[in-house]
Amino acid sequence: MHPVVDTRDPLAVERETTAIFRELFPQAAPQPLADAFARARDCFAGCYADYQAIDARYHDFEHTLQGTLCLARLLRGFQRAGAQPALTPRTFELALLAVLLHDTGYLKKNGDHEGTGAKFTYTHVARSAEFAAGLLRPRGYAAADIAAVQHMIKCTGLNADLDAIPFAAEWERTLGFALATADLLGQMAAADYVDKLPILFEEFTEAARYRTADGPVPKTFASAADLMRQTPVFWEKYVVEKIQHDFRKLYDYLRDPWPGGENSYVRAIEANIARLRRELGAVAA
Repeated sequence: MHPVVDTRDPLAVERETTAIFRELFPQAAPQPLADAFARARDCFAGCYADYQAIDARYHDFEHTLQGTLCLARLLRGFQRAGAQPALTPRTFELALLAVLLHDTGYLKKNGDHEGTGAKFTYTHVARSAEFAAGLLRPRGYAAADIAAVQHMIKCTGLNADLDAIPFAAEWERTLGFALATADLLGQMAAADYVDKLPILFEEFTEAARYRTADGPVPKTFASAADLMRQTPVFWEKYVVEKIQHDFRKLYDYLRDPWPGGENSYVRAIEANIARLRRELGAVAA
């Protein structure tokens, strides 16, 4: 079983991620991971360039850390299993950067006092990819590495055309699919996922108000209760299909120990869905 890690504590997630990195690559220096976490903390705290601290209430820094922890654990299982293409310290670092930056598109510029970052819900993936390039380029990252991070981030779009992403190598595609898997499972497995669904509804509602005429058609819900009623179907008909087929069952590497251990993420999500159904049933009664 995976150890309990408080995803409200960035240092706790960093320690666990670094421990996984050291286990997989005992000869590699972990300093790039420390740098990546420090940059992400600065970005979400409003200490980077001309950006404000995150004010989206669902897609906050803890949401990013939930995905980060899940991805690190998935990659450990992947590497332990001898799966291909094998990870290297550099590809692990790039995947970590991608997950830490994949929701920076919710950050608002200084001087933008209209609404919250949730207004960028339907454009945040492209904004996150652009933000990542702006952060990494002046720090000496090669163009190919920046593109790899951007390709991974683009996998997280709910309606992303995965075939249209110009991956330069199979490891990019694999890590992009791993990141998208972790983004979904990390949040849905959280103990307070059900409690935060009304906050997610508020973000969708705000995003719909700010949709541009040529922007994507937003997902609409009649109410927070409507979103909650549709969440079990979202899990069973969208997420399960996505992680099993589009993302090549990489979630299986979350079994601990692999291959016969329990997948605690799937178990936690199923428990959340069961709780949601019970609560919806009680209201209906």
